[in-house]
Amino acid sequence: MTKGFWRRLIALTRKETRELLRDNSSLALGVVLPLVLILIIGYGMSLDVKEVPTAVVLEDSSPFAREAVRFTQGSEYFAPVYVTSLSEGEAMLRRHEVDAMLVVPPDFSARFAEGRAKMQVILNGTEATTAMSAQGYFEAGVLTWATGEGAKRGLSPGGIAIESRIWFNDANTSTWFYVPGILMLVLTISGVFLTSVVMAREWERGTFESLFVTPMKILELILAKTIPYFVIAMLGMVLCLVVGRGLYDLPMLGSLVLILGESMLYLVVALGIGLVISGLTKNQFLACHVSLMISFLPSVVLTGFLFDLHAEPMAIRVVSSLIPTTYYLELMKSLFLSGNYWPLIVRDTAVLLAFALFFLGWAFRITRKKVEP
Repeated sequence: MTKGFWRRLIALTRKETRELLRDNSSLALGVVLPLVLILIIGYGMSLDVKEVPTAVVLEDSSPFAREAVRFTQGSEYFAPVYVTSLSEGEAMLRRHEVDAMLVVPPDFSARFAEGRAKMQVILNGTEATTAMSAQGYFEAGVLTWATGEGAKRGLSPGGIAIESRIWFNDANTSTWFYVPGILMLVLTISGVFLTSVVMAREWERGTFESLFVTPMKILELILAKTIPYFVIAMLGMVLCLVVGRGLYDLPMLGSLVLILGESMLYLVVALGIGLVISGLTKNQFLACHVSLMISFLPSVVLTGFLFDLHAEPMAIRVVSSLIPTTYYLELMKSLFLSGNYWPLIVRDTAVLLAFALFFLGWAFRITRKKVEP
Protein backbone atom coordinates (compact mmCIF):
# COMPACT_ATOMS: atom_id res chain seq x y z
CA MET A 1 0.00 0.00 0.00
CA THR A 2 2.70 2.48 1.01
CA LYS A 3 4.91 1.54 -1.94
CA GLY A 4 2.03 2.04 -4.36
CA PHE A 5 1.16 5.40 -2.82
CA TRP A 6 4.66 6.78 -3.30
CA ARG A 7 4.97 5.35 -6.83
CA ARG A 8 1.71 7.00 -7.93
CA LEU A 9 2.49 10.26 -6.13
CA ILE A 10 5.93 10.54 -7.75
CA ALA A 11 4.48 9.77 -11.19
CA LEU A 12 1.71 12.36 -10.82
CA THR A 13 4.11 14.96 -9.44
CA ARG A 14 6.51 14.39 -12.33
CA LYS A 15 3.62 14.88 -14.76
CA GLU A 16 2.56 18.15 -13.09
CA THR A 17 6.14 19.42 -12.96
CA ARG A 18 6.60 18.81 -16.70
CA GLU A 19 3.35 20.67 -17.43
CA LEU A 20 4.49 23.53 -15.21
CA LEU A 21 7.88 23.80 -16.91
CA ARG A 22 6.17 23.89 -20.32
CA ASP A 23 3.82 26.67 -19.14
CA ASN A 24 5.82 29.87 -19.51
CA SER A 25 3.06 32.02 -18.03
CA SER A 26 3.08 30.08 -14.76
CA LEU A 27 6.86 30.32 -14.51
CA ALA A 28 6.69 34.05 -15.19
CA LEU A 29 4.09 34.56 -12.46
CA GLY A 30 6.03 32.46 -9.99
CA VAL A 31 9.58 33.74 -10.63
CA VAL A 32 9.68 36.89 -12.78
CA LEU A 33 6.72 38.73 -11.24
CA PRO A 34 8.17 38.61 -7.69
CA LEU A 35 11.35 40.32 -8.90
CA VAL A 36 9.34 42.97 -10.78
CA LEU A 37 7.19 43.65 -7.72
CA ILE A 38 10.08 43.99 -5.32
CA LEU A 39 11.94 46.37 -7.63
CA ILE A 40 9.00 48.60 -8.55
CA ILE A 41 7.27 48.74 -5.17
CA GLY A 42 10.47 48.81 -3.17
CA TYR A 43 11.79 51.85 -5.03
CA GLY A 44 8.64 53.73 -5.89
CA MET A 45 5.81 53.50 -3.33
CA SER A 46 5.01 56.05 -0.63
CA LEU A 47 1.76 56.93 1.22
CA ASP A 48 0.46 59.48 3.70
CA VAL A 49 -1.51 58.47 6.78
CA LYS A 50 -4.00 59.95 9.23
CA GLU A 51 -5.37 59.06 12.68
CA VAL A 52 -2.08 57.61 13.90
CA PRO A 53 -2.73 55.51 17.06
CA THR A 54 -0.62 57.32 19.65
CA ALA A 55 0.21 56.70 23.31
CA VAL A 56 0.68 60.08 24.99
CA VAL A 57 2.83 59.37 28.06
CA LEU A 58 2.28 62.15 30.59
CA GLU A 59 5.00 61.57 33.17
CA ASP A 60 4.46 65.26 33.94
CA SER A 61 0.73 65.41 34.66
CA SER A 62 0.56 69.16 35.30
CA PRO A 63 -2.01 71.29 33.43
CA PHE A 64 0.86 72.96 31.57
CA ALA A 65 2.13 69.61 30.23
CA ARG A 66 -1.38 68.59 29.23
CA GLU A 67 -1.72 71.85 27.35
CA ALA A 68 1.52 71.07 25.49
CA VAL A 69 0.05 67.87 24.01
CA ARG A 70 -3.44 69.22 23.43
CA PHE A 71 -2.70 69.41 19.69
CA THR A 72 -3.22 65.64 19.50
CA GLN A 73 -6.86 65.99 20.57
CA GLY A 74 -9.42 66.44 17.82
CA SER A 75 -6.74 66.27 15.17
CA GLU A 76 -7.31 64.21 12.04
CA TYR A 77 -3.70 63.06 12.27
CA PHE A 78 -3.77 61.47 15.74
CA ALA A 79 -5.85 58.96 17.71
CA PRO A 80 -4.38 59.54 21.19
CA VAL A 81 -4.53 57.31 24.26
CA TYR A 82 -3.24 58.95 27.45
CA VAL A 83 -1.11 56.97 29.92
CA THR A 84 1.07 58.04 32.86
CA SER A 85 4.02 55.63 32.65
CA LEU A 86 6.60 54.91 29.99
CA SER A 87 6.37 51.14 30.58
CA GLU A 88 2.65 51.18 29.82
CA GLY A 89 3.25 53.03 26.56
CA GLU A 90 6.06 50.65 25.58
CA ALA A 91 3.80 47.65 26.20
CA MET A 92 1.13 49.13 23.93
CA LEU A 93 3.72 49.76 21.22
CA ARG A 94 5.08 46.21 21.40
CA ARG A 95 1.53 44.81 21.21
CA HIS A 96 0.95 46.92 18.09
CA GLU A 97 -1.95 48.73 19.78
CA VAL A 98 -0.31 52.06 18.93
CA ASP A 99 2.17 53.13 16.27
CA ALA A 100 3.78 56.01 18.19
CA MET A 101 4.53 57.36 21.65
CA LEU A 102 4.81 61.00 22.65
CA VAL A 103 6.64 61.12 25.98
CA VAL A 104 6.46 64.17 28.25
CA PRO A 105 9.20 63.77 30.91
CA PRO A 106 8.57 64.52 34.62
CA ASP A 107 10.56 67.78 34.59
CA PHE A 108 9.00 69.16 31.40
CA SER A 109 7.26 72.18 32.98
CA ALA A 110 10.29 73.28 34.97
CA ARG A 111 12.67 72.90 32.03
CA PHE A 112 10.40 74.78 29.66
CA ALA A 113 10.54 77.80 31.93
CA GLU A 114 14.34 77.57 31.63
CA GLY A 115 14.18 77.29 27.84
CA ARG A 116 15.56 73.74 27.64
CA ALA A 117 12.51 71.44 27.70
CA LYS A 118 12.48 68.11 25.86
CA MET A 119 9.87 65.73 24.50
CA GLN A 120 10.53 62.29 23.10
CA VAL A 121 8.79 60.70 20.12
CA ILE A 122 9.08 56.90 19.77
CA LEU A 123 7.79 55.43 16.52
CA ASN A 124 7.00 51.89 15.38
CA GLY A 125 9.30 51.41 12.40
CA THR A 126 7.50 48.27 11.16
CA GLU A 127 4.88 50.72 9.89
CA ALA A 128 7.42 52.86 8.08
CA THR A 129 4.93 55.02 6.19
CA THR A 130 3.08 55.81 9.39
CA ALA A 131 6.34 56.46 11.25
CA MET A 132 7.69 58.92 8.71
CA SER A 133 4.43 60.84 8.51
CA ALA A 134 3.85 60.78 12.28
CA GLN A 135 7.31 62.17 12.98
CA GLY A 136 6.53 65.23 10.87
CA TYR A 137 3.12 65.62 12.50
CA PHE A 138 4.59 65.55 16.01
CA GLU A 139 7.37 67.98 15.22
CA ALA A 140 4.97 70.44 13.59
CA GLY A 141 2.45 70.19 16.45
CA VAL A 142 4.99 70.60 19.26
CA LEU A 143 6.89 73.43 17.61
CA THR A 144 3.69 75.31 16.79
CA TRP A 145 2.61 75.12 20.42
CA ALA A 146 6.10 76.02 21.68
CA THR A 147 6.27 79.06 19.43
CA GLY A 148 2.98 80.42 20.74
CA GLU A 149 3.75 79.64 24.37
CA GLY A 150 7.29 80.96 24.08
CA ALA A 151 6.01 84.24 22.66
CA LYS A 152 3.80 84.67 25.72
CA ARG A 153 6.76 84.12 28.05
CA GLY A 154 9.39 85.88 25.99
CA LEU A 155 11.25 82.63 25.27
CA SER A 156 12.95 81.51 22.10
CA PRO A 157 10.95 79.11 19.86
CA GLY A 158 13.98 76.83 20.03
CA GLY A 159 13.53 76.38 23.76
CA ILE A 160 12.07 72.90 23.29
CA ALA A 161 13.82 69.91 21.74
CA ILE A 162 12.21 66.85 20.18
CA GLU A 163 14.11 63.57 20.36
CA SER A 164 12.88 60.99 17.84
CA ARG A 165 13.52 57.27 18.08
CA ILE A 166 12.55 54.66 15.49
CA TRP A 167 11.92 51.22 16.95
CA PHE A 168 12.09 48.06 14.80
CA ASN A 169 13.25 49.97 11.66
CA ASP A 170 16.45 51.87 12.40
CA ALA A 171 16.84 53.15 8.85
CA ASN A 172 13.28 54.52 8.84
CA THR A 173 12.76 53.34 5.27
CA SER A 174 9.42 52.43 3.74
CA THR A 175 11.15 49.76 1.63
CA TRP A 176 11.67 47.63 4.75
CA PHE A 177 7.95 47.97 5.39
CA TYR A 178 6.93 46.90 1.87
CA VAL A 179 9.27 43.97 1.25
CA PRO A 180 7.48 41.63 3.73
CA GLY A 181 4.26 42.54 1.93
CA ILE A 182 5.81 41.58 -1.39
CA LEU A 183 6.58 38.14 0.05
CA MET A 184 2.89 37.88 0.92
CA LEU A 185 1.90 38.82 -2.66
CA VAL A 186 4.30 36.26 -4.13
CA LEU A 187 2.87 33.40 -2.07
CA THR A 188 -0.71 34.55 -2.67
CA ILE A 189 -0.27 34.72 -6.44
CA SER A 190 1.54 31.40 -6.68
CA GLY A 191 -0.65 29.61 -4.15
CA VAL A 192 -4.15 30.84 -4.93
CA PHE A 193 -4.08 32.15 -8.48
CA LEU A 194 -1.90 29.56 -10.19
CA THR A 195 -3.38 26.58 -8.34
CA SER A 196 -7.00 27.57 -8.96
CA VAL A 197 -6.44 28.20 -12.68
CA VAL A 198 -4.45 25.00 -13.29
CA MET A 199 -6.91 22.79 -11.44
CA ALA A 200 -9.86 24.46 -13.16
CA ARG A 201 -8.19 23.79 -16.51
CA GLU A 202 -8.13 20.08 -15.71
CA TRP A 203 -11.84 20.14 -14.85
CA GLU A 204 -12.63 22.20 -17.96
CA ARG A 205 -10.77 19.90 -20.35
CA GLY A 206 -12.14 16.75 -18.78
CA THR A 207 -8.68 15.31 -18.20
CA PHE A 208 -9.56 14.47 -14.61
CA GLU A 209 -11.78 11.65 -15.87
CA SER A 210 -8.76 9.87 -17.31
CA LEU A 211 -7.09 10.08 -13.92
CA PHE A 212 -10.15 8.86 -12.04
CA VAL A 213 -10.07 5.48 -13.78
CA THR A 214 -6.56 4.85 -12.44
CA PRO A 215 -5.77 3.50 -8.94
CA MET A 216 -5.02 7.11 -7.91
CA LYS A 217 -6.34 8.27 -4.55
CA ILE A 218 -7.71 11.76 -3.90
CA LEU A 219 -4.88 12.56 -1.48
CA GLU A 220 -2.33 11.62 -4.14
CA LEU A 221 -4.05 13.86 -6.68
CA ILE A 222 -4.16 16.88 -4.37
CA LEU A 223 -0.52 16.44 -3.33
CA ALA A 224 0.66 16.01 -6.91
CA LYS A 225 -1.23 19.11 -8.04
CA THR A 226 0.14 21.29 -5.24
CA ILE A 227 3.77 20.19 -4.82
CA PRO A 228 5.13 21.84 -8.02
CA TYR A 229 3.44 25.14 -7.20
CA PHE A 230 4.60 24.93 -3.62
CA VAL A 231 8.18 24.65 -4.88
CA ILE A 232 7.75 27.51 -7.39
CA ALA A 233 6.22 29.78 -4.73
CA MET A 234 9.01 29.10 -2.24
CA LEU A 235 11.59 29.71 -4.99
CA GLY A 236 9.99 33.10 -5.67
CA MET A 237 10.01 33.89 -1.98
CA VAL A 238 13.68 32.98 -1.59
CA LEU A 239 14.51 35.22 -4.56
CA CYS A 240 12.69 38.08 -2.85
CA LEU A 241 14.61 37.44 0.37
CA VAL A 242 17.92 37.51 -1.48
CA VAL A 243 17.04 40.68 -3.41
CA GLY A 244 15.62 42.36 -0.30
CA ARG A 245 18.76 41.60 1.64
CA GLY A 246 21.14 42.49 -1.17
CA LEU A 247 19.54 45.67 -2.53
CA TYR A 248 17.77 47.12 0.51
CA ASP A 249 19.76 45.68 3.46
CA LEU A 250 16.49 44.28 4.80
CA PRO A 251 17.05 43.22 8.43
CA MET A 252 16.00 39.80 9.70
CA LEU A 253 15.84 40.32 13.45
CA GLY A 254 13.71 37.22 13.89
CA SER A 255 14.58 33.62 13.17
CA LEU A 256 15.09 32.70 9.50
CA VAL A 257 13.68 29.26 10.31
CA LEU A 258 10.50 30.90 11.58
CA ILE A 259 10.28 33.14 8.51
CA LEU A 260 10.52 30.13 6.19
CA GLY A 261 8.27 27.98 8.36
CA GLU A 262 5.51 30.58 8.62
CA SER A 263 5.76 31.18 4.87
CA MET A 264 5.30 27.48 4.20
CA LEU A 265 2.27 27.41 6.50
CA TYR A 266 0.71 30.41 4.76
CA LEU A 267 1.46 28.85 1.38
CA VAL A 268 -0.48 25.74 2.44
CA VAL A 269 -3.41 28.06 3.26
CA ALA A 270 -3.12 29.74 -0.15
CA LEU A 271 -2.95 26.39 -1.95
CA GLY A 272 -6.03 25.25 -0.06
CA ILE A 273 -7.94 28.36 -1.15
CA GLY A 274 -6.87 27.76 -4.75
CA LEU A 275 -8.07 24.16 -4.64
CA VAL A 276 -11.43 25.23 -3.22
CA ILE A 277 -11.90 27.88 -5.92
CA SER A 278 -11.06 25.43 -8.71
CA GLY A 279 -13.34 22.77 -7.24
CA LEU A 280 -16.27 25.19 -7.02
CA THR A 281 -15.84 26.92 -10.39
CA LYS A 282 -14.32 24.26 -12.72
CA ASN A 283 -13.73 27.03 -15.27
CA GLN A 284 -10.43 28.82 -15.92
CA PHE A 285 -11.94 32.22 -16.70
CA LEU A 286 -14.19 32.18 -13.64
CA ALA A 287 -11.46 30.78 -11.39
CA CYS A 288 -9.10 33.56 -12.49
CA HIS A 289 -11.57 36.30 -11.63
CA VAL A 290 -12.68 34.73 -8.36
CA SER A 291 -9.04 34.38 -7.29
CA LEU A 292 -8.41 38.06 -7.96
CA MET A 293 -11.56 39.15 -6.14
CA ILE A 294 -11.28 37.07 -2.97
CA SER A 295 -7.53 36.71 -2.51
CA PHE A 296 -5.27 39.11 -4.40
CA LEU A 297 -7.25 42.35 -4.11
CA PRO A 298 -8.18 41.91 -0.41
CA SER A 299 -4.56 40.97 0.29
CA VAL A 300 -3.39 44.28 -1.15
CA VAL A 301 -6.07 46.57 0.27
CA LEU A 302 -7.40 45.03 3.49
CA THR A 303 -4.43 43.46 5.28
CA GLY A 304 -2.20 46.39 6.22
CA PHE A 305 0.06 46.10 3.17
CA LEU A 306 -0.78 49.59 1.89
CA PHE A 307 -2.71 51.14 4.76
CA ASP A 308 -2.23 50.95 8.52
CA LEU A 309 -5.22 48.97 9.82
CA HIS A 310 -5.28 50.99 13.04
CA ALA A 311 -6.39 53.99 10.99
CA GLU A 312 -9.16 52.11 9.18
CA PRO A 313 -12.88 52.05 10.15
CA MET A 314 -14.01 49.27 12.46
CA ALA A 315 -15.90 47.50 9.66
CA ILE A 316 -12.70 47.24 7.60
CA ARG A 317 -10.77 45.91 10.59
CA VAL A 318 -13.42 43.23 11.16
CA VAL A 319 -13.21 42.14 7.52
CA SER A 320 -9.42 42.10 7.64
CA SER A 321 -9.52 39.78 10.65
CA LEU A 322 -11.28 37.19 8.46
CA ILE A 323 -8.47 37.17 5.88
CA PRO A 324 -5.55 34.78 6.56
CA THR A 325 -3.15 37.11 4.75
CA THR A 326 -3.56 39.68 7.54
CA TYR A 327 -1.98 37.35 10.08
CA TYR A 328 0.85 36.25 7.79
CA LEU A 329 1.75 39.84 6.94
CA GLU A 330 1.73 40.79 10.62
CA LEU A 331 4.05 37.88 11.34
CA MET A 332 6.46 38.80 8.55
CA LYS A 333 6.75 42.46 9.57
CA SER A 334 7.30 41.41 13.16
CA LEU A 335 9.89 38.73 12.34
CA PHE A 336 11.84 40.95 9.96
CA LEU A 337 11.77 44.20 11.91
CA SER A 338 10.88 43.42 15.55
CA GLY A 339 12.34 39.99 16.22
CA ASN A 340 10.80 36.89 17.78
CA TYR A 341 7.84 38.29 19.73
CA TRP A 342 6.40 34.96 20.87
CA PRO A 343 2.87 35.98 21.96
CA LEU A 344 2.26 37.32 18.45
CA ILE A 345 3.95 34.34 16.78
CA VAL A 346 1.93 31.75 18.72
CA ARG A 347 -1.38 33.55 18.17
CA ASP A 348 -0.98 34.15 14.44
CA THR A 349 0.48 30.69 13.79
CA ALA A 350 -2.55 29.10 15.46
CA VAL A 351 -4.88 31.18 13.30
CA LEU A 352 -3.02 30.25 10.09
CA LEU A 353 -3.04 26.59 11.07
CA ALA A 354 -6.81 26.74 11.58
CA PHE A 355 -7.25 28.34 8.15
CA ALA A 356 -5.03 25.66 6.57
CA LEU A 357 -7.04 22.80 8.06
CA PHE A 358 -10.31 24.43 7.08
CA PHE A 359 -9.48 25.07 3.42
CA LEU A 360 -7.67 21.77 2.86
CA GLY A 361 -10.55 19.88 4.44
CA TRP A 362 -13.01 21.77 2.25
CA ALA A 363 -10.95 21.08 -0.88
CA PHE A 364 -10.70 17.38 -0.04
CA ARG A 365 -14.46 17.20 0.55
CA ILE A 366 -15.31 18.94 -2.73
CA THR A 367 -13.03 16.64 -4.72
CA ARG A 368 -14.35 13.50 -3.04
CA LYS A 369 -17.90 14.45 -3.94
CA LYS A 370 -16.99 14.29 -7.62
CA VAL A 371 -15.23 10.96 -7.51
CA GLU A 372 -16.90 7.60 -7.22
CA PRO A 373 -14.54 4.96 -5.85
